[in-house]
Amino acid sequence: MKRNSLSSFSISLWLLFTAAMLQAVESAKGKYAHMLFNELFEDYSNALRPVEDTDKVLNVTLQITLSQIKDMDERNQILSTYLWIRQSWYDAYLKWDKDKYDGLDSIRIPSNLVWRPDIVLYNKADDDFSEPVNTNVVLRYDGKITWDAPAITKSSCVVDVSYFPFDSQQCNLTFGSWTYNGNQVDIINSLDSGDLSDFIEDVEWEIHGMPAVKNVITYGCCSEPYPDVTFTLILKRKSSFYIFNLLLPCILISFLAPLGFYLPADSGEKVSLGVTVLLALTVFQLMVAEIMPPSENIPLIGKYYIATMTMITASTALTIIIMNLHHCGSEAKPVPQWARVLILDYMSKIFFVYDVGENCTSPKREKEEEHKLEGEDGCQRRHKEARSHLSDRNDDSDLKEKLNGNLNKSYGVHGEKVREAVNCCSCYKILIKNIEYIANCVRDHKANRAKGIEWKKVAKVMDRFFMWIFFIMVFFMSLLVIGKAA
Repeated sequence: MKRNSLSSFSISLWLLFTAAMLQAVESAKGKYAHMLFNELFEDYSNALRPVEDTDKVLNVTLQITLSQIKDMDERNQILSTYLWIRQSWYDAYLKWDKDKYDGLDSIRIPSNLVWRPDIVLYNKADDDFSEPVNTNVVLRYDGKITWDAPAITKSSCVVDVSYFPFDSQQCNLTFGSWTYNGNQVDIINSLDSGDLSDFIEDVEWEIHGMPAVKNVITYGCCSEPYPDVTFTLILKRKSSFYIFNLLLPCILISFLAPLGFYLPADSGEKVSLGVTVLLALTVFQLMVAEIMPPSENIPLIGKYYIATMTMITASTALTIIIMNLHHCGSEAKPVPQWARVLILDYMSKIFFVYDVGENCTSPKREKEEEHKLEGEDGCQRRHKEARSHLSDRNDDSDLKEKLNGNLNKSYGVHGEKVREAVNCCSCYKILIKNIEYIANCVRDHKANRAKGIEWKKVAKVMDRFFMWIFFIMVFFMSLLVIGKAA
């Protein structure tokens, strides 16, 4: 027990001694840091480029770390990013011998105390022209200064929305000195690309790279070269949100347009369905127009909306024409012979269109065929009765001639009886004329009704024909749009 207590006591004494020594070292280093700072900045000026020879080029190493994509404004073509910008260079007037300062090899001081390169974002699209963030810089004994500063940048980006929402974008971030030319300050890439190790995943965009390229440009105003470093941010849009909220509803709505041809013409909803679908697509078109920039490049989804709206407009116009054919009555002309052969004989069989009121189920068809046979037997009976009436009419005419002859021969005694017989025959004649008139009216009515039924069948066949045509069009347009996503 005594040995354990002695060992623990010795360990605590050793810890206290170590802490005291470290505190003494820190206090010593703090004293040397103050001394170093006062000596370095006694005659230092941050207004001039820190080189001993004014003809010598000062090299600035630039490194960009992308932390987050804050926003991509396609309409205004502005990319907002959160960057960490690291710049490093050598200051010829900020060097010291670390052995004279107890091995102190680096200090951290405010960045506004030293000279800083005026490297800015050339394609900046922000209204705020404030100064860079005044963070500390790390100053080493050999004069190397490292300046890490965060920045929220808004840069202009040429957005190509031709394949929206399956598009890819390339946005440039160009950094360069604003006043110093290449003979005074040269920019060197620290890496061949931007650093993406600390990137926070974005919900809308995927990062496929950030290559860096150094450019040396001679502007028309000046003969000196001006170097810059351009970081190209390669973005790929995540299209799931737009597929489920813009594209898929449009595809489902567009499949309703061909079904308007399947509606019965007597329902009165054929035209209203087409107009409703057209208005729904117009709403989605306006939503896309609010997102996209007003450019000549129409996005892919916009082309799909326009094609679908054109198709629905054509289907509504064809529906109106077919309804006029359906409602052709007795005043219409008969169905032309070519339409009778092409539409009623061939197309009706191809599209399984039956007569108006006829169903495709076999029991009902058999009943209707029985009714049709019974109707044909009744027509035959009525035809025989009509023939008997006509024969009676001929007999009455013969009887009338005979009575007229007998009247001329025996005009005297039997005149009154003959007049009575003639009057009776004239009554039968009037009755027969009325019957013939009624029969002609019924015959004309049946002919007109058959004419209207033919026109209705023509309209029904055309409805089925255009329904399948528009179904095929919608299907292939949908495949074309979805195929762009692959």
